[in-house]
Amino acid sequence: MAARNPLNRTLADGIRRVGFRKWYERELLSSHAHMALALISAVAMMASFEAYRGASTGEKLLNTAFVLVSAAIALWSMRRYLYLLMHAEEMANQANCPQCEAYGLLTLQDPQDRRESAQRLVPVCCKRCGFRWNLEDG
Repeated sequence: MAARNPLNRTLADGIRRVGFRKWYERELLSSHAHMALALISAVAMMASFEAYRGASTGEKLLNTAFVLVSAAIALWSMRRYLYLLMHAEEMANQANCPQCEAYGLLTLQDPQDRRESAQRLVPVCCKRCGFRWNLEDG
């Protein structure tokens, strides 16, 4: 798993503090902010290519550095966008209660076995019917 951004809560912490639906919404907003950063970086990279023509040697070196930095930012942000989006969608696919079909009405339960928390299982309970199951956060 990629390193967690301190601005993005883990699934268990998000369910505990703000609920599943708000966690999911914030995860999607964060992913789309990374997509916007990728788009802005791509535009900056094209602008640096455009400024390359007719420039002096020092300016060409500076434009080359801008192209490389813009490309690195665009690649990183696109990768982060895809990770956050896929992670949120994977968790949303598991958020339906198997018993009553309620979506996203989850409360966090304490893990009964320490091995469960080591396996990245998040024990949840349906607010509507009380059914318990685990979300696989991995």
